[in-house]
Amino acid sequence: MKSATAVKTASLGRARTKEAEAKLALEIRGAPEARTAPDKTVTAVAGPKPGPAHSVHVPGDSTESASTAKSAAPAVRVQKAGGSEEAVAKSLKTAGQRQGFKLNEFVVYPAHGVGQIVAIEDQEVAGFRLELFVISFSKDKLTLRVPTSKVSGVGMRKISDPDTARRSLEILTGRARVKRTMWSRRAQEYETKINSGDINAIAEVVRDLYRSEAQPEQSYSERQLYEAALDRLVREIAAVQKSNEIDALKTVEGQLQKGQSRASKSAGPQGAGSEIEQAA
Repeated sequence: MKSATAVKTASLGRARTKEAEAKLALEIRGAPEARTAPDKTVTAVAGPKPGPAHSVHVPGDSTESASTAKSAAPAVRVQKAGGSEEAVAKSLKTAGQRQGFKLNEFVVYPAHGVGQIVAIEDQEVAGFRLELFVISFSKDKLTLRVPTSKVSGVGMRKISDPDTARRSLEILTGRARVKRTMWSRRAQEYETKINSGDINAIAEVVRDLYRSEAQPEQSYSERQLYEAALDRLVREIAAVQKSNEIDALKTVEGQLQKGQSRASKSAGPQGAGSEIEQAA
């Protein structure tokens, strides 16, 4: 007959054996979850129906997550649609800033005369993105970069239309109008007209400072202003007529000579030079 101690020991041994078997069974059942958990997609599609603990462990693969992803898709499309609207708005704004100026177009910049838009660039200046017209003045070997949003502020304009150019040529045939003021003041007025960019104002300077071979020679400063005004006028006439500057110069000089002839006839024996002196 076994003693009470032996029975107790055997009973403890069976209990420990059952506990060990239970632990082993739990480890075996838990092993597949540990292998599939890192691959969430595989776990959600091919794995067993998740229990409460499984659904907590893999929240990204639940039915709720899938429906959330579907509902998020329209938001992406709205963002894309908004982006296209933003692009259209930006394009319209850019077109407004350019005010009809185009690449390779001839324009008039008041301080430098006729130039050509050779490029349109985007540059970052002081942290701001600016769109710039690159304007080349080939004869002066000068290149300017003007923000498209500032063209009206600086007075840049398109080349004159044929009717305006024709009126400027008619101005050349008129009688010179010289004010009775000091030369320094008149020179300043002439310079202001030249830099105004107005083709008619420039034509007035050319007309008033023109001297034929029969007339007294000009001073150096008068000659400088006359040549500056003549150059501006000839370049624009050439651009309007789509001809070269030599032909445009001949046209301008022809109009000036025509005006001198009219002045000589109206002045009588005194000649055109005396007519200008009397006007002074």
